[in-house]
Amino acid sequence: MANQVFNPYLPSYEYVPDGEPRVFGNRLYVFGSHDRFNGKAFCMNDYVLWSAPLSDLSDWRNEGVIYRKDQDPENPKGRISMNAPDVVEGLDGKYYLFYELSGKAFISVAVSNRPEGPYTFYGYVHYEDGTRYGEAKDDAFGFDPGVLIDEDERIYLYTGFAPFRGPLLTMAKLRGGEHGYGYVLELQPDMLTIVGKQQRTIPGETKAKKTGFEGHGFYEASSPRKIGNLYYLVYSSSLSHELCYATARTPLGPWAYGGTIVSIGDVGLPGVAEDRARNFLGNTHGGLCEINGQWYVFYHRQTNQQCCARQGACEPIQIASDGSIAQVEVTSAGLNDGPLLGSGTYEARIACNLSGKDGTYAYVRNMERKKEYPYFTQSGEDRENNPDQHIANMQDGAWCGFKYFNFDGEDILRVRIRGTAKGSLFVSTEQNGGVFGTVSVNPSKSWREATVKVNPVRGEKTALYFRFRGEGAMDFMSFTLEKSGDETDPLLKHADETLERNTATEFYYCRKPEEADEERN
Repeated sequence: MANQVFNPYLPSYEYVPDGEPRVFGNRLYVFGSHDRFNGKAFCMNDYVLWSAPLSDLSDWRNEGVIYRKDQDPENPKGRISMNAPDVVEGLDGKYYLFYELSGKAFISVAVSNRPEGPYTFYGYVHYEDGTRYGEAKDDAFGFDPGVLIDEDERIYLYTGFAPFRGPLLTMAKLRGGEHGYGYVLELQPDMLTIVGKQQRTIPGETKAKKTGFEGHGFYEASSPRKIGNLYYLVYSSSLSHELCYATARTPLGPWAYGGTIVSIGDVGLPGVAEDRARNFLGNTHGGLCEINGQWYVFYHRQTNQQCCARQGACEPIQIASDGSIAQVEVTSAGLNDGPLLGSGTYEARIACNLSGKDGTYAYVRNMERKKEYPYFTQSGEDRENNPDQHIANMQDGAWCGFKYFNFDGEDILRVRIRGTAKGSLFVSTEQNGGVFGTVSVNPSKSWREATVKVNPVRGEKTALYFRFRGEGAMDFMSFTLEKSGDETDPLLKHADETLERNTATEFYYCRKPEEADEERN
């Protein structure tokens, strides 16, 4: 599987959400917050950085911890988390890391001579009189900072948090100051001192009524870019599970709603409403980046049936001649140059679609985990040396999808599974389409490999779906597809008890999983 890239693009044990992609020199760097597997809150770890050469986006390198929580003078014991950051190269050639300590209204800045750090504390964004932004009477809440240095060398800081209901809105009202919009500030070349006053960018949901932003008002996650003659502001909308964008002719606006770029549940694509989401929902955050002439959107997904263990993903986008960006679907390929190879072994964790029998739901903090739904997880707190992230708890009717592959007649399927499940795993190229292979599933406490002969699969851009029907619960580690070759193929000639010659495959072919299951019984 050399030189292929998957979603999530970092190793399975790493949890770096809120990805801000930046190209410096000949490398891609993704700056983000740092979640902890099974963490009790967002962003519990120190900032780490991963980078990859533009010549091989599969070759990710861990640059290590680039900045610790306790380096901020307001956080000497490191007990406060650091939320989503951004990094830009300043006019002086140094690299500036902007971030916000969780719950604090001000914005902190660290600096380094190299993009990969290490970074040292530099100061707080402030007015000329020294008052920190966020602490003056009419200041907005400094949150999720994003920075743009324009071609004329003027520097703009985008920020804001616009809750529109619940305790967060109550807190914003009690705090006073501005709220209900995204905001932009201009900075002096020192990257700290504010020029003039804050200005509004995108209205939050309560302010967006009867505007082009209604239903997709600003919530958080400001990420600015300039593409051609247009300024783009990517943000997480009031729906939270989607990244939207607005455009303007100047960095200060006025801003016009563009549309949704990506939803982690594909909500907004034809026929996909929230109650039919193709993945479990939660917040997402990211930005745009041009890599080798192709533009991409970076975002994140949730794992472990919780909102605080998130992993980064990415999709290629197309920017039309009028500057518009059509919504893209989530895939398993991401940064890969086109669909994945048809032959090979793939971890189940790269599934882009995952659902229970009765659909999906949204992960929110402190929600009790629902026992009947599948989810991505791993064993233990730290599995860096022996990663085993997988899909857990696939019960009757649960399904997962992988997009996309270039198949060329692959007819051998192996799956690595375990659990209390007893039933059948139906395999198809459409979510509810005809079945081309069926794996018998039997209880096993340890990982077990089952192999079947299936109808040959062909297609230059073909999805792959697995749906379990039966009793109990199944964990899904990986699958392999390959060609049998000829009759002397050792896989077929020396088959042992794990090889199941599925003589019923032809009988089930072109039937939906539900129909095949009924006929088999």
